[in-house]
Amino acid sequence: MQYVDVKVHANVATILMDRPQTRNALNPQLIEDLTTAFSDIYQEKRVASVVLTGSGDHFCSGIDLNVMSEIAQMPESTALAEWLAVWRNLTELYEAMLRFPKPIVAAVDGGALGAGLGLALATDLIVPSNRAMFGAIAVRRGLVGGATAALLSFRSGGAIAARMVLTGQTVTAAQASHWGLCDQPVDSKQIWVAATELATQCAAAPQEAMQATKRLLNESVGELLLSQLSAGAAGSATACTTESAREGIQSFLDNREPIWPK
Repeated sequence: MQYVDVKVHANVATILMDRPQTRNALNPQLIEDLTTAFSDIYQEKRVASVVLTGSGDHFCSGIDLNVMSEIAQMPESTALAEWLAVWRNLTELYEAMLRFPKPIVAAVDGGALGAGLGLALATDLIVPSNRAMFGAIAVRRGLVGGATAALLSFRSGGAIAARMVLTGQTVTAAQASHWGLCDQPVDSKQIWVAATELATQCAAAPQEAMQATKRLLNESVGELLLSQLSAGAAGSATACTTESAREGIQSFLDNREPIWPK
């Protein structure tokens, strides 16, 4: 795997996203590597729970906009198929995490933004650092974060989801904890330890009981969520073909404020 490192300590596996120069932005290779990592750990009998984290100063900054810019330069007929592939692969990763039979704890240090927030929300529990920030920022780039919106609504309810996805604002770890999205924040130096301790607590339960409980939470209680994720992927891909999306992506790459088409 090119952008993911996996280590096992006792019965807890740590999956480390390792693209620090891009704030662990999700390109197709990183998405594929994460999918492979979870598949490998699924087969590893000695692993009872997982910690997901990112290298460098951020957890995950979302979809890599350099990749999106490359697709935006393609002919429209070709681009839509590429958009669909990107969002479908990301959504399939989220679904694999939701269906994963072992508890997953996200250790979020720095930003968890856009699809990166979705990645954190697809885990079972989130441990943030004091400097963690959470944001559903797609709308500010003329995009639609359909899967992230669905996961936010599932985890926190419609009111909080609406506030985050419609404003595109980022919130602190303290605010996210107050809303129930994550645990109380800890010092950055202690985040892996805190997340591992929580994962270890989960791993103490019998495997059969844990698998059945996760299935109840994410497949029975969250039955509607799985169909919403598919619809969200299609909506996000379609939105990428708009003039607003192209301007939002380009303005980010140019490090300037977007000039929205009228």
